[in-house]
Amino acid sequence: MPSPRSSRERRAAAGGSGSGSGRLEFLSLVSQRSPGAPESPSHRRESGGSAAAPLPEEDCMKLNPSFLGIALSSLLAIDLWASKRLGVCAGEGSAWGSARPLMKVIEVSGHGIPWLLGTCYGLCQSDNSAAREVLLNLLFALLLDLVLVAVVKGLVKRRRPTHNKMDMFVTISVDKYSFPSGHATRAALVCRFVLHHLVLAVPLRVLVVLWALIVGISRVMLGRHNVTDVLFGLLLGYALYSVVEYCWLSPLSVPAIFALWSH
Repeated sequence: MPSPRSSRERRAAAGGSGSGSGRLEFLSLVSQRSPGAPESPSHRRESGGSAAAPLPEEDCMKLNPSFLGIALSSLLAIDLWASKRLGVCAGEGSAWGSARPLMKVIEVSGHGIPWLLGTCYGLCQSDNSAAREVLLNLLFALLLDLVLVAVVKGLVKRRRPTHNKMDMFVTISVDKYSFPSGHATRAALVCRFVLHHLVLAVPLRVLVVLWALIVGISRVMLGRHNVTDVLFGLLLGYALYSVVEYCWLSPLSVPAIFALWSH
């Protein structure tokens, strides 16, 4: 019969080995945590902080485009489509290629150089102070138009339509850009100027308005500009006349300039 002491020692040894194996199993669970095991509070805070970081603003813009961006993209697509369809005189082989020489004559009629040369010639030949005042302000308006259009073209830098042939009459560096149409701004400006400062019969006034509109339309038909280039140009030229009226040059405001022309 075994003694009580030996029995207690065997039970203690068995319990010790059981607890040891249990501890070894517990340690293995801690060291080899399964993917679904709960994380410590500090680890959860760190992972939660990284997951809640906001997306960059540009990524949000790409994922959630604004209504204005969609509208502008749609307008641009329609503009390009309509401009290409209306460019019927862009080349000799176009639908209305036979009318291209006539469109180029209209192009020259709205160019800045003929208007500048004609205005300067009129100033030199005029002996009437009222006529000189009108012509001097027309010259001021033409120069202001050239500068403003060149600045806007240099800032926007919109290329001309792909179906355009670069055979334009006397171009400079900014003329490779399309927005806005300088011919359209000049036509609207001259049209409003002439209607306000020349006494014309009604048929002639109608012809002046038609000329300005035809110049604008010819820019699209020749493939020189998109539709929005011409529309903005017409609006800009119309508004530019108001600036000329506000800054009207007279013998009282700039006597030195009128003294030069009087001699």
